[in-house]
Amino acid sequence: MKKVLRSVAILLLLAACNSVTKQAPKEQRPNIIVILLDDAGYVDFGFMGSEDLETPNIDALAKSGTVFTDAHVSATVCAPSRAGLITGIYQQRFGFEANGTGDAQSGDLGLADDVTTMAEVLKEGGYTTIALGKWHLGGTPTDHPNQRGFDEFYGFLTGSRSYFPLENPNEYRMLQHNGKRIAFEGYMTDVLGDASVRYVKENKDSPFFMYLAYNAVHTPMHAKEEHLKKYEGHPRKELAAMTWSLDENIGRLQQELKSLGIAENTLIFFLSDNGGAHNNQSSSGPLKGWKGSKFEGGHRIPFVVSWPKKIEGGGMFGGLTSSLDIFATAVAAAAIPLEELPELDGVDLMPFLIGEKKGNPHKQLFWRKLEETAARSGDHKLIRLDDFGHVLYDLNKDLGETQDLSKERPEELNAILQKLESWEHTLLEPLWVEGRDWMDVTYHVHKQLMTNDTIYYKSPGGMKGYLEKQKNDDGNN
Repeated sequence: MKKVLRSVAILLLLAACNSVTKQAPKEQRPNIIVILLDDAGYVDFGFMGSEDLETPNIDALAKSGTVFTDAHVSATVCAPSRAGLITGIYQQRFGFEANGTGDAQSGDLGLADDVTTMAEVLKEGGYTTIALGKWHLGGTPTDHPNQRGFDEFYGFLTGSRSYFPLENPNEYRMLQHNGKRIAFEGYMTDVLGDASVRYVKENKDSPFFMYLAYNAVHTPMHAKEEHLKKYEGHPRKELAAMTWSLDENIGRLQQELKSLGIAENTLIFFLSDNGGAHNNQSSSGPLKGWKGSKFEGGHRIPFVVSWPKKIEGGGMFGGLTSSLDIFATAVAAAAIPLEELPELDGVDLMPFLIGEKKGNPHKQLFWRKLEETAARSGDHKLIRLDDFGHVLYDLNKDLGETQDLSKERPEELNAILQKLESWEHTLLEPLWVEGRDWMDVTYHVHKQLMTNDTIYYKSPGGMKGYLEKQKNDDGNN
């Protein structure tokens, strides 16, 4: 029934889209590309201040548009972050709260059947829709990208896999084209880069939407041999080599857009799906925490919007922004009326980018994954850990989140707690959870970060080793 309702909603959108596209010639509507990286560190690009990782093409992309300095994703881990981006609403509203796409009790649930994706809206609005790379939004037939609005899918369903060919991959790890396995040679980042160039060539004469989801720089830390040699002796050799490959392929895509004469009218969003991971050599710079934590290092991300025809290059924007805004911004740019869409949590960023609006696109943002929750209101940031307590920070004065102000500023604390409570009343209970071992690890990490104390383990394996050592030490005393 939910699937039927979603189909009816999309048909109604189609009628609205058709009336608009008749008025707006196709050549005036931009191509739209979302370049989504995986577990990239906040400062691991030249335009973000990195001095040891080389990213000349990504830096050029940033220079061609606007760099956002207070941008965030809606989750601190891969799958729910992608669910929020692709739907434009908080993924907790449809129960997609934990990482993965289901557990042993629930099975593979993935995206709810009644939510609408950005690809569905753009496809009905006359765009060719292409998904490349990592999906991680469900592996069942109803959640295959071809069933969620994408004309083309060239990628893999799982959240992580080798960057090199696998001998006998299962249906989740195999590289596929619209469900059919593709045997490939070489390096996955190059394979996806090749596909991005190929699809741009094939669709240069009509508007297209490309969701280019690289698995770089997620583990495993696989890099090409020649790039490992290039960075021999580098303290972050594997990450430097992987990032160089990523930059090369993003550069190839930029060059193809220019060669075809469509770069000026191509709207590009560039971001990471969450903060850098603790195990991929990434750096959060001045931010506290990393992937999986509700501190800034988990969800504040490098974010660029480029559309040379509309947005002046070299800009900086400091307003509070979310990856949820990509949906609204893209469909508005495609001349699809936002009022015809289901209610979105994201907003259209274009009025802020061209000077029609000033200030913050969002007054508040929220994050929740099972036992850990955070809320942002103005400069104030709250982090709550179930059965432990909460902390309050003033990010304007304390970006590193070290000084708990919860006792000093009770009015601010109560105000943000009320906003958080109101938001939580709109959510579904999580449809699945994560393994207890990972939940215990993230609980420990949050507790230690909240008290500015030592973190003793960052993974289930590390927790097991630490607890065994503690047991042995106690037995010897």
